[in-house]
Amino acid sequence: MVEINYTLVIQIINFVVLIWALNLVLYRPIRGIISQRKEKVEGLETGIERFEQDVVEKDQSIKDGLKQARTKGLGEKEAFENEAKNLEKEKIEQINEKSRQDLAQVREQIAADIEAARQSLEKEVDKFADDISQKILGRAV
Repeated sequence: MVEINYTLVIQIINFVVLIWALNLVLYRPIRGIISQRKEKVEGLETGIERFEQDVVEKDQSIKDGLKQARTKGLGEKEAFENEAKNLEKEKIEQINEKSRQDLAQVREQIAADIEAARQSLEKEVDKFADDISQKILGRAV
């Protein structure tokens, strides 16, 4: 059986002194280190959140920049295409006009050649008629 005497009081005092000594030597420094780590982790979490927010903002900025660049690029592309179409129309019109002029010159040349051939043949028609008559009749006419 347990007897209650003066050793119980000594054990209680010993326990209190041990708690005080452990608190002074072990628990306080550990709690200080834990609180420092907690503050450091909170600071890092705050930094991470700030960096994540910066990343989101920069990502959005990049997306906006790309969108503006695409819009600008499409506008410039359409302008170049329109300019090219206009140049193409002008070139085709120039080619058509030159073709019309060349065709008119060729027709005039052909008409002149036909007229020259007609005149030269008209001069020789009588001779050709006599030659044909001689060949058909077999004698001189």
